[in-house]
Amino acid sequence: MQTKLHALLLLIMLAVLTGCLSSKKVIYFQNSIPSAEQNKNYTPTIKPDDLLNILVTSMDAEASKPFNPFTNALSSNFIGGYVQGAQSPPGYLVDAAGTIDFPVIGKLTVGGLNRTQAIELLTEKLKPFLNAPNIQIRISNYKITVLGDVKTPGTFNIPNERITILEAIGLAGDLNITAKRTDIQVIRDKNGQKTNYLIDLTKSDFFASPAYFLEQNDVVYVKPNKVKINSGALNPSNAGIIISAISLLITMAILIQR
Repeated sequence: MQTKLHALLLLIMLAVLTGCLSSKKVIYFQNSIPSAEQNKNYTPTIKPDDLLNILVTSMDAEASKPFNPFTNALSSNFIGGYVQGAQSPPGYLVDAAGTIDFPVIGKLTVGGLNRTQAIELLTEKLKPFLNAPNIQIRISNYKITVLGDVKTPGTFNIPNERITILEAIGLAGDLNITAKRTDIQVIRDKNGQKTNYLIDLTKSDFFASPAYFLEQNDVVYVKPNKVKINSGALNPSNAGIIISAISLLITMAILIQR
C-alpha cells in the first residue's frame, strides 16, 4: 500500500513540474539588442478612416478663419494623454480614396503621406489665400488594441502617434505570467488587406521588426500558454467529470496490480 502511495505522489509531483514555467519562456530580451536603424526615424502615414485635426494660422488671423471650422475642438485635442475609449473630436475624415474635403480648396489627397508631406502639400495649396501659412496636423483617432492574456486588455488612444509594441503591452498592464511570449501577433491593415506579424519577446530580433512601432488601428494579440489553456478545462462545470475519471483510472490501476 505504501508503494502505491509513493507512486501516486510521484505522479502528482510530475504533473506539477510539467506545469511549471521555464524561465526561458518568461524572461524578455534574452540575447543582445540590435541597433534597429530602420526603425530609428519611424513616422506614421495617413490612411483611410483616419480623422485629421488640421489647424491653420497666419499673420492675418481673420483670413485664416475659413480654414479652421473645428478650432474650438482642436484647442483641447492637441493636449492629452493615453486614454482608453475616449471619443474623438470633429475633424477631417480621410475617405477610402485617401482624400479629405478641405474648406475653399476642396478635395485634397493626403492618403499615403506622412505628416511632413501633408503639411508641405497643404502649405502649397494655401499660398494663394494666405501669407506664410503655418499648419499643424494630428491624427485624432490614432489608436491601438491589445487583446488576449494581458492584465487590462482594451483599445487605447495614442496622442503622440508613435508607440512601440512594448509601450502598448505596458499600457495593457504587461503580460500575465501565463502569456505566451514567443508568439505574439500584430494584425495590421495594409491597403485593405490584413497582414500578420509574429513577435518573440524572448529574443531581441523584434526591435528590427516592421511591427516594433505600431501603426494606427493595429491589433496586438497575446496568446495564452499551454498551462493556461489546459487549466481552462478545470472549470466548475466539468471538474466533477474530470475528478471522477481520475478516480476511476486510479481504481483500475490498483485492481490491475492486485
